[in-house]
Amino acid sequence: MKELLPRLRGLSWNGQRSLTYRIISSTESGTNGTEPLALSDDPEVALQEYIAHLQQHDRHPSFCTWLKSTIAVGRNGDTLGTPVAVSDWLDPETRRDTVIKDKVVLITGGAQGFGLALATGMAAAEAQVILADRNIAGASREADLLNRRFQREVASAVAVDVTDEASVAQMVQEIVSRYGGMDVVISNAGVLRAGSVQELSLADFRLVTDVNYTGFFIVAKHTAPILVQQSQSARTHNRPPWYGDIIEINSKSGLAGSNKNGAYAGSKFGGIGLVQSFALELVAHNIKVNAICPGNFLDGPLWSDPETGLFVQYLKAGKVPGATSIAEVRAYYESRVPMGRGCSGEDVLKALLYVIEQTYETGQAVPVTGGQEMLR
Repeated sequence: MKELLPRLRGLSWNGQRSLTYRIISSTESGTNGTEPLALSDDPEVALQEYIAHLQQHDRHPSFCTWLKSTIAVGRNGDTLGTPVAVSDWLDPETRRDTVIKDKVVLITGGAQGFGLALATGMAAAEAQVILADRNIAGASREADLLNRRFQREVASAVAVDVTDEASVAQMVQEIVSRYGGMDVVISNAGVLRAGSVQELSLADFRLVTDVNYTGFFIVAKHTAPILVQQSQSARTHNRPPWYGDIIEINSKSGLAGSNKNGAYAGSKFGGIGLVQSFALELVAHNIKVNAICPGNFLDGPLWSDPETGLFVQYLKAGKVPGATSIAEVRAYYESRVPMGRGCSGEDVLKALLYVIEQTYETGQAVPVTGGQEMLR
């Protein structure tokens, strides 16, 4: 690696937690027409210059400390050496990702969106993640990509329709047969059909309710007994206390009503009721049940799909008065967030790790909304 460093002319943080470089001439512009960061030819000086650049742009100081001692460089998207994980830029004294190391984590709706983002982060933290999805081809493809990315088996895929109880029961059986049990259940599968109460079809209302509300119930119903057995086994064999987690990925729409989006908001309000009720029932078994309520994942497929995404749906439904384009719909939703941007998978991952780490909290709905919705 070190012999490559003197040739560096630009370094960038590519969003996938690996340091990338390009060998470029002094007249060549960087990616997307931007000027590359000018660095010294001396590798040690170049590294210090890059660290200073990161610090100026508010990168976490512990990442800069890690960078001084570990160099994982990729070229044009190819990683050389060990991929950089979440743990490499979280403070080792306070980082939470260790709480899921070696745990078996089930994620419904794991083939895309928030589900895939969470799976990626937890795989990086050395959890065993199971991508459960109706789109088994997509889930299998993403699991294979994760295994190749992290150069070991960190992910698997299983087919499931969360609205079909037999399908959920089969999913749980397959997981138990392969892993012996599970530690964390993330009920993430969800759909949205926007529309006025005067116009929304009963079929669309039932679909949203079946997936978001009833689906969460079915998943909890069939996974809870496995978690209870594991808790009882720990007690029977006098092992340290074992804690399991059932976590619903809810929404800010579960905390406040949503105009012309009643089916979705209603299903999410109902989900929080289930969370609180299940929490009271399962607390005796050291099983925590919580909800995470993200803001709008504007860059995810739920919003940005050009045919069925929420930008398109909301534009057609007239949710944004006066909007005539998707760009105007997006700008409107960004303007409603005090922090000025949509929610990301990394934002939700941090909240997820918190509720898993916290052993004195259950039945909560944790907002991750950039200040748009606040607890009352």
